[in-house]
Amino acid sequence: MNEQKDNQTISYFDRMMGTLTGLPDVVHTKATTLRVVPTFGIGTYVYVVQTFRQRDQGDSIFLEYVSDTGATRIVIPAAVADTIARQRDQLTFKSRSRAGVRRAEDMKAKGIQPGFMKKK
Repeated sequence: MNEQKDNQTISYFDRMMGTLTGLPDVVHTKATTLRVVPTFGIGTYVYVVQTFRQRDQGDSIFLEYVSDTGATRIVIPAAVADTIARQRDQLTFKSRSRAGVRRAEDMKAKGIQPGFMKKK
C-alpha cells in the first residue's frame, strides 16, 4: 500500500528522468544552469536545462525554472523538442537568405559583379 502511494507522489519530471537515467541506449548532457537578468535588472530567473537522447525516440529536454514566485519543472518531450529545433533551423535559413539578398543588393549598388558573372 505504501509503495503505491509513493509512486503517486513522484512527479512526472522525476519519473521521466528516472526512467531515462542509466538506460544503455540513452546519452545525456550535464545539467546547465543559466541565470537570466531582465533588461531593467528587476529580479532574476534561474533555468536548469538537461537533454537526454534515447535511440529511436529522440531528445527529451528537462527544464527547471526558478523565480521569486517559486519553481517549475517540466519535461519537453521529443516531438516538441524536434519542433523547436525545426523552427530554429527555419529561422536561421530565413535570416541567412535575407542577409544574402541584402549583400547582393549592396554589391549591385556598388557595381560589383558576382564571381559567376565575371569574365575570365
